[in-house]
Amino acid sequence: MTSDADRHVAEDEVAMLILQRGGQGSQRWRLDKPEMLIGRLPDCDIVLPDRQVSRHHARIFRKGDTYYIEDLRSKNGTWVNGQPLRGVRALEDGDEIQIALRFKLAFVGSGATAPLNLDESVTEVERGLRVDEGGRRVFVNGREVMPPLSPSQFRLLALLWRAQGGVVSREEIVQHVWAEDASEGVTEQALDALVRRLRERLAEYDPDHMYVVTVRGHGYRLENR
Repeated sequence: MTSDADRHVAEDEVAMLILQRGGQGSQRWRLDKPEMLIGRLPDCDIVLPDRQVSRHHARIFRKGDTYYIEDLRSKNGTWVNGQPLRGVRALEDGDEIQIALRFKLAFVGSGATAPLNLDESVTEVERGLRVDEGGRRVFVNGREVMPPLSPSQFRLLALLWRAQGGVVSREEIVQHVWAEDASEGVTEQALDALVRRLRERLAEYDPDHMYVVTVRGHGYRLENR
């Protein structure tokens, strides 16, 4: 017969994940099961409700005293310490996990001391830009951009957001932002003006950071905090 002590890791031996970026508040999860699923569906142990996160995105499991992470063929990928996760990788105290480049989680190993004051992490959690494509809402440093962006500004920002830091060409932007049959008449000046207005709107909420970056000769990319 399996005891509760066998089924669950002892209280003082449990590692945890701490949300550092991407949510609306401070969160932490105790890794107190043999396996814990990360994803956007409610049946996951760690639910990250965002369309960029796959239904079952990744899993963390324990063998002996070591915790491991595995990407479950997610659409937008998993990173550990800035490196794409391939296969299974052992986790060490202090490792930084990124889910779809949308959420950043810190792994605190068993026996390590996690920060006690969650309020200290709120500033970091709320930093940066977040796009809710379904609700057509934009948040900068935890504050919603109001009044909402114009339709063309939002389409441009959403396109850059989906590129996850990749460069989007000027031609792609024109075809996406303007209707296909009208895109031929869009001038360079019109696109430059749209980019300028979007930058100005975002700067109202974060004047110290340039989110839309020009890549000369190529296009634009989103540089999030």
